[in-house]
Amino acid sequence: MFLGGGDACSLEQITVVKYTARVTQIGPLVSEFVDHGVLVLFGADAPEELAEFSVLHDGQTLAAPVEPGDEVLLGESSFKILAVGDVANNNLGALGHLILKFNGQSTVEMPGDICLEARPLPAVEVGMQLTIQDGS
Repeated sequence: MFLGGGDACSLEQITVVKYTARVTQIGPLVSEFVDHGVLVLFGADAPEELAEFSVLHDGQTLAAPVEPGDEVLLGESSFKILAVGDVANNNLGALGHLILKFNGQSTVEMPGDICLEARPLPAVEVGMQLTIQDGS
């Protein structure tokens, strides 16, 4: 016997946060890379010669591998990941290093690249939150 009148069961989608960081410093040459749709990120221990063109952050642990279909959140802006190079996850986990290319490509040029949707980047600011999350 079916008794009507109850609410239908609903399944909430669970978002898995794979990596999170806060921008702590912006190198003086970052804007030149941003103009070409590229963000270079490094953990706080980046050598000075790399820090000049990098966004430094306080991220710590890569909770799960980054994959195509995941999302990168920069502040309030969201970008879908289209391709992940063979060493990008190792670089992120070991060094906090990422090369984000907002070029709309579905294949990477270099093994450390992560390609994302080709859209304008938000202004990167100290204190901005960077999150990589499961896109499903």
